Amino acid sequence: MSTRQILQVFEQYQKARTTFVQTVAELSSRPQNIEILQNAGVMSLLRPLLLDIVPTIQQTAALALGRLANYNDDLAMAVVKGDILPQLVYSLAEQNRFYKKAAAFVLRAVARHSPELAQHVVDCGALDALVVCLEEFDPGVKEAAAWALGYIARHNAELAQNVVDAGAVPLLVLCVQEPELSLKRIAASALSDISKHTSELAQTVVDAGAIAHLAQMILNQDAKLKRQVFSALSQIAKHSVDLAEMVVEAEIFPAVLNCLKDGDEYVKKNVATLIREIAKHTPELSQLIVNAGGVAAVVDYVGETTGNVRLPGVMMLGYVAAHSENLAMAVVVSKGVTQLALTLSEEKEDHIRAAAAWALGQIGRHTPEHARAVASANVLPRLLEAYLSTFSSEDLKTKAKRALKNILQKCVYLPALEPLLHDAPPNILKHVVGQFSKVLPNDSKARRMFVTSGGLKKVQEINSEPGTILHEYINTINTCYPEEIVRYYSPGYSERLLDRVDQYAPGS
Repeated sequence: MSTRQILQVFEQYQKARTTFVQTVAELSSRPQNIEILQNAGVMSLLRPLLLDIVPTIQQTAALALGRLANYNDDLAMAVVKGDILPQLVYSLAEQNRFYKKAAAFVLRAVARHSPELAQHVVDCGALDALVVCLEEFDPGVKEAAAWALGYIARHNAELAQNVVDAGAVPLLVLCVQEPELSLKRIAASALSDISKHTSELAQTVVDAGAIAHLAQMILNQDAKLKRQVFSALSQIAKHSVDLAEMVVEAEIFPAVLNCLKDGDEYVKKNVATLIREIAKHTPELSQLIVNAGGVAAVVDYVGETTGNVRLPGVMMLGYVAAHSENLAMAVVVSKGVTQLALTLSEEKEDHIRAAAAWALGQIGRHTPEHARAVASANVLPRLLEAYLSTFSSEDLKTKAKRALKNILQKCVYLPALEPLLHDAPPNILKHVVGQFSKVLPNDSKARRMFVTSGGLKKVQEINSEPGTILHEYINTINTCYPEEIVRYYSPGYSERLLDRVDQYAPGS
């Protein structure tokens, strides 16, 4: 047999291996093929190919493994059990940039599913190798490594701390400054994933100088980058007053408010979330947002959005209003009550309606003026309906009930209270009647209106136990009127009059 014929056997074997890994990599990109490949034992066949002498076969085998591991946690666990991870980590330090990208992809694909799988990736020494990859010249390798680190960090504080301890944060901040957009996005996303767990982790990101570099990108034209930038700033700002103040000191206002009108829904939502996370901490931070025109901008945002995109705006208005009378009035003046009332009646999701009910309660609980602003928007019947509906979630019922009580305890605008006399259950009714008992003794016009509108008649029909607070309120109202008027509107009075007619004998 000639040399050529012998070498041809090797060439055919190499060609077969190449065809096999390329075909498997292609097949594994389609979900419908995954189970068939798994049942055919593809994992054990790909593993030796990671050590193949031909670099392209190694890379394609790693790509195929990554796609399989990405599909579900069973396949990811198969990668772990097949003892493939140590091999990949070793190769990250030794191989070329194409293989490094593929290996980092496999690590990311395994880590993404659960904290347990991410812990396996950490335990095999991947973090140090991935952090070294962040210092590579090739932006594609940096991106693959940053992505894997972000997927490890996002699960819990312990894993994120492991990423920090490996020295990833300063290098991720450097990656944010690189010219490549996709690398900026992934690095900002990883910083967000690290920051979200605890104030200590967020502080580590801040100490590495991240805020200034993130803030510089808020007016970038790339929507996907802005999503990650606003997410990262939100995750930093949410933990404490100090961290929120550091974000504000980067002079993000009023520039961020323009982004509430961005064409990308995720950008808008993340901006609204950032403003909410800053506003919630102190009256001073909320006042700063008001002064920048932030409340008016968020009210417009709530009016222009729906569903979960609307939610952070609704909550932001509630947080601002909760701080003080003046801040709540700023929400009222900016037409916030109208938009929150629309949210309460329009939205289908109970958790969004619950947030609107909570926010309205925060506005109305301060003074009679605030309560009137809320009650005038026809909010009270809507809150009552949400509280009484059998279809409402427990959270919505609780928040609607609490908001009703908060507003009712301050509301002296009687026309808004009267419909509730007819519909409210006893636990709400006592608050409604209580407000009438406060106003009627001092307002003759209101007393007259209360009679002509049927309010006094309705109060006489209420069954109250002697000694209860409701009974006291009703007695207080009744003392505002002559005895014969009260008798006239009491249940059964007309029948008693007719009985007297029957018993009356003319001329006797």
